Amino acid sequence: MNAWNHFKTITAHKILVGRLCFKVGLYKQGLLHDLSKYTWTEFKTGIRYYRGTSSPNGAERKLNGYSLAWLHHKGRNMHHWEFWVDFTRDGIKAAKMPYRYVLEMFCDRVAASMIYNGENYTDDFPLQYYLNGAHSYIMNEETRELLVYLLKYLSEHGLEATVKMIKTKKGYEDYPLGD
Repeated sequence: MNAWNHFKTITAHKILVGRLCFKVGLYKQGLLHDLSKYTWTEFKTGIRYYRGTSSPNGAERKLNGYSLAWLHHKGRNMHHWEFWVDFTRDGIKAAKMPYRYVLEMFCDRVAASMIYNGENYTDDFPLQYYLNGAHSYIMNEETRELLVYLLKYLSEHGLEATVKMIKTKKGYEDYPLGD
């Protein structure tokens, strides 16, 4: 039963992220989002630790001290800030994320909040989730500023207004569009 429930959860999430990505003009990313969740490396963790209200990767991490599924996932999906962190001789460095991946990360966070909170979802949830973990995020400051701007805008103005604002890029015009 966990296999089917996990499949339904990740598929609902993928579809919702896809819809949000399409709304902001990220068609290819909307189609390809999180395909690695269907690989055995990630899917078996979902079967084993499925709860329906949180990521199975967290449960795997709590038990083992790390999550192989998460390590696999973040290394293949550029919309996660962790993908952009490097360990150098000079310490841990975070590269600036390309604009399109910050937008996909925003869509991903909104969709995850909607899926895990169900009918209790409000547009403030993605911001609160970010703020609860922000102390541990190793993120480029420009990337962080853009993500926080988007999450605050969502919290204050709602999803449709945020999508409209993203399309006009009002408020963060200086963030480069290119890679």
